[in-house]
Amino acid sequence: MKDSVFQPGHPWLDTEGQAIQAHGGGIMVHEGRYWWYGENKAAPSYKNERVTGWDCRRHDLVGVSAYSSDDLLNWRNEGIVLGPVSDDPDHDLHPSKVMERPKVNFNPRTGQFVMHFHVDRHDYSLAAVGVATSDRPAGPFRFRGTLRPNGADSRDLTVFVDDDGSAWLVHSSEWNRTLYISRLSEDWLFTTGEYYRVFAGQSREAPALFRHRGLYHLITSGCTGWDPNPAEHAFAEHLAGPWTLTGNPCRGPGAETTFGAQSTFVLPLPGQPDACLFMADIWNKDD
Repeated sequence: MKDSVFQPGHPWLDTEGQAIQAHGGGIMVHEGRYWWYGENKAAPSYKNERVTGWDCRRHDLVGVSAYSSDDLLNWRNEGIVLGPVSDDPDHDLHPSKVMERPKVNFNPRTGQFVMHFHVDRHDYSLAAVGVATSDRPAGPFRFRGTLRPNGADSRDLTVFVDDDGSAWLVHSSEWNRTLYISRLSEDWLFTTGEYYRVFAGQSREAPALFRHRGLYHLITSGCTGWDPNPAEHAFAEHLAGPWTLTGNPCRGPGAETTFGAQSTFVLPLPGQPDACLFMADIWNKDD
């Protein structure tokens, strides 16, 4: 039975009646179908006792899930398209490691679907970007390696493809104090050395970058650990800035904490020039 009504903040089930596991993710539109990729968190949560400086909660790495839909409401589970590497404790995708905020885009130059995600050690000391590719949106994806963009650290991230086909990695850097917007190579597998530092020293994370009516828009979160905070919106004529802050874009009950959630992605809706879909995750550190 198909869903006909979307209920924000309620458990969202796939077409088989199972909870959707696609956290910190994003949506790609390809050949008229929507593809939602995100973290699969179907594993027990625990406090990382080896980390003492902050409340580090995590689960063993399960992988990246994919779901597909023709209406943005009813989603079919396409399975785990990039899974862990269980037989090598030193591999960046070993279950003991961290994989977060996957984003997938189709590169028409190479005919490849390219995935970027935050990859890290158990204590978040690596702060790098994982890259994987596939010939099909449903995967499987092949891990291509890990990079530190332009030699910098990288944690929360998203990927933005501009109207001219250029792709940009947007990532928290300098220990989350500053956002970087880094241009990717034509195959989207590496950075090029061109990058912009924005919101320097303002400690913004969870970036969601999109374009609307000729302007770039960026929604970010403050750095308050597992506790939600007010979102922040900014716009600019150029990626390099200057960026104009407009405050919290959320309205209504719960707006002061982004409805208890944290930004992950904004999808301008095809065929609806004035409509965008804002995605945010309600994190529960205990589960």
